[in-house]
Amino acid sequence: MAIHITDNPEADELLSTNPFALLVGMMLDQQYPMEHAFAGPQKVVSRFGPFDPAAIAAADPEEFAALCSTTPAIHRFPGSMAARLQELARIVVDEYDGDASRIWTEAADGKDLAKRINALPGFGAQKVKIFVALVAKQLDVRPAGWEKAAGDYALDGFRSVADVVDPVSLQKVRDHKKAAKAAAKEK
Repeated sequence: MAIHITDNPEADELLSTNPFALLVGMMLDQQYPMEHAFAGPQKVVSRFGPFDPAAIAAADPEEFAALCSTTPAIHRFPGSMAARLQELARIVVDEYDGDASRIWTEAADGKDLAKRINALPGFGAQKVKIFVALVAKQLDVRPAGWEKAAGDYALDGFRSVADVVDPVSLQKVRDHKKAAKAAAKEK
């Protein structure tokens, strides 16, 4: 299944073919427009080479932070995100033999999947739910109980990046988030 989040064919192809890139895109999706966050892995590829967790984990931290900070940066906080990306790469290498897809394909059930994702740097409770929904909706990885683990993000609609499949759905997700923020301010 092809991922269409960034509106950049090269970046979307990387997300579709490299599970680690998809995981990193989700990690970067924080205080930054989602299509730019998910394009971050492609920016790293253009400056570093193959998007390989072992190579990223082994890279010199200062040099890696510098390449992540080069304009256009991978995130609005490129230094801290570069460090977090390397930490995530080390976990994928050490705990999943360099295969990020094992995080979701080997999960016993939705609860285990959420637990595995929650153990990763940069993944809080809400992001865990969104990523569970993303792998379920876009990769068809649906362990028993995934809906409960994803909460409302499992529902049909346009709530998160899990529902983005083209520019129209991206705008619908943006509109939903804007309405949710406005409603929260009114409370």
